Amino acid sequence: MDTFVDDAGLRLAVRLRLEREARGWSLSDLAERSGVSKAAISKIERGETSPTAALLVRLAAAFDLTLAGLLLRAESNGERVSRAADQPLWRDPATGYLRRQVFMQPDHPVELVRVDMPPGGRVEMPASSYARIRQVVWVLEGEMTLTEGGTRHLLAAGDGLGFGPPSDVVFENASTAPAAYVVALARS
Repeated sequence: MDTFVDDAGLRLAVRLRLEREARGWSLSDLAERSGVSKAAISKIERGETSPTAALLVRLAAAFDLTLAGLLLRAESNGERVSRAADQPLWRDPATGYLRRQVFMQPDHPVELVRVDMPPGGRVEMPASSYARIRQVVWVLEGEMTLTEGGTRHLLAAGDGLGFGPPSDVVFENASTAPAAYVVALARS
C-alpha cells in the first residue's frame, strides 16, 4: 500500500507525529484543525497507509506549513545544493502523479517543484493550501487544465500561470498523454 518512491513514507509518518507532538496536540486536536479523521491520521502516523496530496495539504495547513514545507521537514538533509539524485520524490496514491521537490530551504523564500501528471490525473487543492504563498505554474510537457476559483485555464507546453488570491484549485491532465509542470512558490 506504500506508494512512496523510497522510505519517505516512514519519514513522513514520523514527521507528522513529531509536528503534532511538538505542538502538544492530540490526534483529536489535529483532526479538528485539519478536517482529517482521527483514524486516518493514526493510520498515517503508524505508516499503515499513504496519504493523498489533498489530505497532506490539509494536515500541512493545520501545522501552518505548505505541502512542500511539510515534505521538506520529513526529507531535510541541510544541504544548500539540491542534487537531482537527492531530490525527494513522492507519488500520490490517488492519482499516480509524481512530485519532485527540486528546491526548498527553510531560510529561502522560493520553492521549486516538478510534477509529472499521468493522463487523466486530477488533483483538487483547497484554498487553504495557498495561504501565505504566491504560486506560478509553468507547463513543461503536454497540456494541463487548471481551474482556479471557478476560472478555467488550458495550458500547453511553455505556458505559465500566476495564481491570484487563494481559492480552490483543480490541476487536471484531461489528455491521453503525460504532462509535466513546474510549480514555483514564494512565501509571502
